Amino acid sequence: MPIVTIQQGPRNVEQKRELVKKVTEAFVEALEVPAESVYVWIQEYQPENWGAAGKLTADR
Repeated sequence: MPIVTIQQGPRNVEQKRELVKKVTEAFVEALEVPAESVYVWIQEYQPENWGAAGKLTADR
C-alpha cells in the first residue's frame, strides 16, 4: 500500500482533487498496484509557517 505525503502551501479543493488523481495514476502505472491501495495525504502550510533561503515565504 503506497502512502504519499505532499507538503505544500494552500490550494483550492479542485486543485487538490486533480493532484490526488494524477499522483494516484502515476503510482498505478509505475508500481502496477490498484488505485484503491494508493493513499495520498496533503499537508498544507500557511506562508508564515515555512521558509526558504533564510526567509519566511510570507516575506517574499
